[in-house]
Amino acid sequence: MGPFRTFSRRELLQYTGSGFGTLALSWLMQSQAGAATAGLNLAPKLPQFPAKARAVIQLVQNGGPSQMDLFDPKPELTKRNGQRHSEKVENFQKGSEANLLMASPFEFRRYGQCGMELSEALTHTPTIADQICLIRSMYSEHNNHLEALVMLQTCKIFPGRPTLGAWISYGLGTENQNLPAYVVLRDPDGYNTSGSLLWENGYLPSIYRGTEFNTKGAPVLNLHPAEPFPEGVEKDNLSFLASLNERHRRHYPLDSDLESRIRNYELAARMQMAADEVLSIAKESEATRKLYGLDNEDTAGYGIRCLMARRLVEAGVRFVQVFPPIKPSVQPWDTHGNTRKDILEIAAKTEQGATALVKDLKSRGLLESTIVMWAGEFGRLPVSQNGTGRDHNRNAFSLWLAGGGFRPGLVYGATDDFGYRAVENRVSVPDLHATILNQLGLDHKKLTFPHNGREETLTDYPLTGAKVVKDLIV
Repeated sequence: MGPFRTFSRRELLQYTGSGFGTLALSWLMQSQAGAATAGLNLAPKLPQFPAKARAVIQLVQNGGPSQMDLFDPKPELTKRNGQRHSEKVENFQKGSEANLLMASPFEFRRYGQCGMELSEALTHTPTIADQICLIRSMYSEHNNHLEALVMLQTCKIFPGRPTLGAWISYGLGTENQNLPAYVVLRDPDGYNTSGSLLWENGYLPSIYRGTEFNTKGAPVLNLHPAEPFPEGVEKDNLSFLASLNERHRRHYPLDSDLESRIRNYELAARMQMAADEVLSIAKESEATRKLYGLDNEDTAGYGIRCLMARRLVEAGVRFVQVFPPIKPSVQPWDTHGNTRKDILEIAAKTEQGATALVKDLKSRGLLESTIVMWAGEFGRLPVSQNGTGRDHNRNAFSLWLAGGGFRPGLVYGATDDFGYRAVENRVSVPDLHATILNQLGLDHKKLTFPHNGREETLTDYPLTGAKVVKDLIV
């Protein structure tokens, strides 16, 4: 008699069932397996229709950048500074209950051939005014950081759904089989608000989740052994592990989590040779290093993440997510205290790297095929908080995109006279995501995944009514 073997619940039902029940169970299990493991690989996939772009770099700006202090000048707000706002805003945090309008502490000027109006707080962005597509009419659905950040990534305020990067990885795979499709570059000192919720795979298989790479020390944690093995040992170990994985996979063919884990281990083995080389900046020129601000302690941290993002998309990675510094705050654009001081501080650390990224991609012929997205989770109120700060505002915010077929030099949409509410050519977060997918050759209505008895989509169409904003693209 052979060795005793335990059975899973599914196996027990399969082996002990009879008649049509067995047939039905078998069909159901195969259907579930097919749904769970469909496309369970990162091989490059053809887009659903001709694409303008092949990769995305998302520059996440935690905290809610102030639209009327950066991108959306409001003369009427300046004129009525200190007066009571005619509209009662929906929420007041302590210190803003008086509802008194506060003019921007910054002046605006026109830049580029397009004449884009930008704040004096931005000293580098004006040099790419003719390259960016500025949307002034964004709106979201929540005034709290966590929910709004989750929405920025998933189109819903509740955690548990796949992020934009996960959907793109699922839809297109990666052009480099030695690297993940989706890479996350955060501050090595810690996490911004919401942490890893912002690169989750949700109900998609875990191979589509974002993979964290380090910008200080070893690029990938635990990629190499603490002490080097004798020649050939590591290769033999990996080969033996692969054989064990394959045997386990044959015993449990319907386990998509197991399949994902095996694929991730296989990818980790391939990354041992590729990651260090791709992420090394040793061969970058002095001019490139200076462009990204690596010669300045204040700009070097964010600048190197932006430079690594360029190297990753250049190497075939599909989606790269770049996060801002966590000091002095994990949500550095959250200007409750002193609007002028706080904006100048975070802009000084991040703006040069973001601008350099666009210029560098353009100089290398990569901007046409790469979407750069600069965005926070919401905007700020036109009224003051404790005299010099601003509270959260989900009803209006600004963001910009560059490359990938987005219309350069365009200013799109408008807010009311005070910047409180988006009123003209309003763009929702699902609209934005639908448009980004469109530029990658993916139809947001047809990129689906079966979950809980329905075909899920990134934009949750038709419930959200998401649409491609054709005015934004060429």
